[in-house]
Amino acid sequence: MEKAEIKIGSGYDVHRFVSGSKLMMGGVDIDFDRGLEGHSDADVLIHAVCDALLGAMGLGDIGDHFPDTDAEYKGISSMILLEKCGMLMRDLEYEINNIDCIVFAQVPKISPHKKKMEENIARALNMDSNFVNVKATTTERLGFIGKEQGIAAQCTLLVRSI
Repeated sequence: MEKAEIKIGSGYDVHRFVSGSKLMMGGVDIDFDRGLEGHSDADVLIHAVCDALLGAMGLGDIGDHFPDTDAEYKGISSMILLEKCGMLMRDLEYEINNIDCIVFAQVPKISPHKKKMEENIARALNMDSNFVNVKATTTERLGFIGKEQGIAAQCTLLVRSI
């Protein structure tokens, strides 16, 4: 019996708050007075997941595949980008074992939205949401996150050959 090849991926993203846009995170439209700045919908959590997945597969990063200089991706839902990353992974005959994410945000409260974020990520990647985990933490008012200037997200995931 041949052993499955296992790879780990790590992703990180950060976006600053801006007025006049909606806050999308993990595919959830969060009611908040500011959104995040970005070329796409600036979903910081999904961008971290995309980078982790692309990294595990040795396929570069989100900017290589969906550059912010390409008008095609202006305002695009990051969930679409995640679906495309999932297709790239499946084309290489891999599947995700598990995903673990951290959202770093002083505001807004992320906890009420974590389950829906997990479900959205799982749906985009055609996997069981029991293998997706989203955690949230503040930075105890330290740094740009603590000063409520932006949000960061980190993701670690494991893929295996099929």
